[in-house]
Amino acid sequence: MALAYKDYYEVLGVPRDADQDAIRRAYRKLARTYHPDLNSDSDAEDRFKELGEANEVLSDPDKRERYDRLGANWRQQEQEAPEANFEEFFTGQGFGSDDARVEFSDDLFERLFGGRAHGGPGWRTAGPLRGLDREALLELSLEDALEGGRRRLTLDGREINVNFPAGVRDGQLIRLAGQGAPGRDGGPPGDLYLRIALKPHPNFRQRGDDDLDVDLPVAPWEAALGATVTVQTPSGSAQIRVPPGSSSGRRLRLRGRGLPKSQGGSGDLHAIVKITVPKQLSDRERELYEQLAESSPRETTA
Repeated sequence: MALAYKDYYEVLGVPRDADQDAIRRAYRKLARTYHPDLNSDSDAEDRFKELGEANEVLSDPDKRERYDRLGANWRQQEQEAPEANFEEFFTGQGFGSDDARVEFSDDLFERLFGGRAHGGPGWRTAGPLRGLDREALLELSLEDALEGGRRRLTLDGREINVNFPAGVRDGQLIRLAGQGAPGRDGGPPGDLYLRIALKPHPNFRQRGDDDLDVDLPVAPWEAALGATVTVQTPSGSAQIRVPPGSSSGRRLRLRGRGLPKSQGGSGDLHAIVKITVPKQLSDRERELYEQLAESSPRETTA
């Protein structure tokens, strides 16, 4: 039975002339939104898989060209040329620390081509064939991504040790040569690609590719009079100057305290002022606040 045509551009919410950076950003944003671990909606898992399928096609220049040229007929052409080497999403289980986990989605190749992927009717060979490449999602905490490390995964009963470098980036691919699907008729195995996905952090929020946002709680008098306060960064605490008259939402930038850049150096950390009021006041504090209220002009709106 033929599969229904899907508009992958619509799935990712990007125009048909979107460049690879726009496709990558759209996929990363939506994948986080619909990841089953982060979204309890009944259709989140199906939406997550659909996003992976769209990204798998549009992020590959060759597949995207065939998809753009043939539209609804693009899969039929793929079926007529099964010797081509396609990436495969597969099922499995990774293990290691709670901060690093591999999650594999359904076997996309099997869903698209059925028995042809495993030597079924209609499978044509012309000598040894290289095994399929496979791709999986490796989730890491921000701290692990910055420090680098080692993880042990299991696939098809095999244990695979993965070393990832310090400063690995969200969306980055790590290639493990020869760890993909086995070859056929004596052909070499394919490769395994691990796509890095940074898990949401309780304190830091990614801003663009290299910058981070962090909330900076300050007392009302610190915001009004100015103060030097402590702010948390991925590499430890730092001191930052809050200018007098700062309101909630003001951004204070610490250069070079964000995420490592691919070309060297690091992005910036943006500390966002959040004025916090004590939940309980002493008698003296209440008296001072009352005096402030009496002496401060009340703003009115038209």
